Amino acid sequence: MDTLTRMRAFIDVVEAEGFSAAARKIGRSKALLSKYVRELEDELGALLLNRTTRQFSLTEAGHTYYQRASEIVREVDSLADAVRESSGDVRGRIKLSAARTFADAPIGQSLIDFAKQHPDIVLDIQLDDRFVDLVEEGFDLAVRISRLESSSLIARRLAPFSVKLCASPELITKHGMPTRPQDLANMPCIVDTNGRSLGNWRFKGDGEDSVSVTVSGPIEVNSPMAARAAAASGLGFAMLPDFIAAPDVASGRLVSVLDDRILSGSGIFAVYPHRRYLPAKVRVFVDFLVHWFRTRDAA
Repeated sequence: MDTLTRMRAFIDVVEAEGFSAAARKIGRSKALLSKYVRELEDELGALLLNRTTRQFSLTEAGHTYYQRASEIVREVDSLADAVRESSGDVRGRIKLSAARTFADAPIGQSLIDFAKQHPDIVLDIQLDDRFVDLVEEGFDLAVRISRLESSSLIARRLAPFSVKLCASPELITKHGMPTRPQDLANMPCIVDTNGRSLGNWRFKGDGEDSVSVTVSGPIEVNSPMAARAAAASGLGFAMLPDFIAAPDVASGRLVSVLDDRILSGSGIFAVYPHRRYLPAKVRVFVDFLVHWFRTRDAA
C-alpha cells in the first residue's frame, strides 16, 4: 500500500470529521480507513489523531501533517488534471463553498446546469454563510458575494451585485417614505445578521463620503430570504440582495426606496487559492460560471 493512498485516507477522515462519516462519503469501509491511517501513523512514528468513542481531534503533529499533505495531494491531482485536460478528459471532485443565499436564489441554477453538463465532475457543495478559510479547510474554491478586498486569494468576477432597500406599500403608508438614509433610524428595519454591517447600514452621503445609519426593528435574522418575507409582510425596511428582492419588487409586494443612495462596487466572485497549477476541473468550472452569468445578463 503506497503512502499517497494512506495520505488520502487520512485527509478524507479529517475533512469528514470521523471514520464513519468518511466511509459513507467515499464508499469505503470504516475498518479499511482505520487501517490506512494506522499504517500511516506507524510509517511516520507519530500519532496523528486522538481517537475516543465520543471525541475526534487532530494532534499537533496531525494538524501539521494535514496542512502539508493537503497541499501535496492537490498538487498531485493538479498534475493529473493537466494530463487529462490535454487529452480532453476532465473529471474529479470539486469542493465548493458558497453562501446559502447563492444556492437558494435563481442564480443557484448555475451549479445544477454545470453538473448536468459535466457528469464526470462531482460538485461537493458546502453551503455556509461564513467566509471559510479555503486553504485551511481544503476547499478548491468559493463563490462569494461581497466587496472585493485584498487577500492572498485569486478572484474572478462573475457578475455585478447590488442591494435594494425595500418595504411593503402598507409599511410605507404607515411610517412614511424615507427621503434620506437618516430617516431609517426612526423606522422599523429588519436586520440580516449575515451582513458584516449588522445594524449599521451604509449609504452614499451628500458628498463623496458614505454615511452610516444605525437601524433596529422587530426581527434580526441570518437569512435574506427570511428578511424578504418579513419585509413583504410589512414588518420593516430590509436591505436585500437584488436577485432576491427583484420578483417582489416587480409584482408590487415590495417597493424599492432610496435607490440613489445605495453603495455600489460589490460583485459575485469565484475565489480560489493561489496555486502554481490551477486544476483543470476548477478552471472548467469557473469558465462555465463566467459564461453562464454573461449569457444571463445578455438575455
